Amino acid sequence: MSRKCKLTGIGPMSGCNVSHAQNHTKRRWLPNIQTQRLYVPELNRWVRIRVSTRALRTVTKKGLMTYLSEQGLTLKEVT
Repeated sequence: MSRKCKLTGIGPMSGCNVSHAQNHTKRRWLPNIQTQRLYVPELNRWVRIRVSTRALRTVTKKGLMTYLSEQGLTLKEVT
């Protein structure tokens, strides 16, 4: 299972750890991905989605179907 948000598409980023002595070592930043069960009142059912916490805050505020229409996605693409 990939560490990728189904709604935003955000995935791992890479860069360097920099010590006090300016030594650079490679590292990865992983997104905070959660498996979440969301209720869709338009369809009167629950949907399970792997979503980042940042996207989850937006979905909680706007609603899943509104968010998907703004992003140009369908429910079938993200589940």
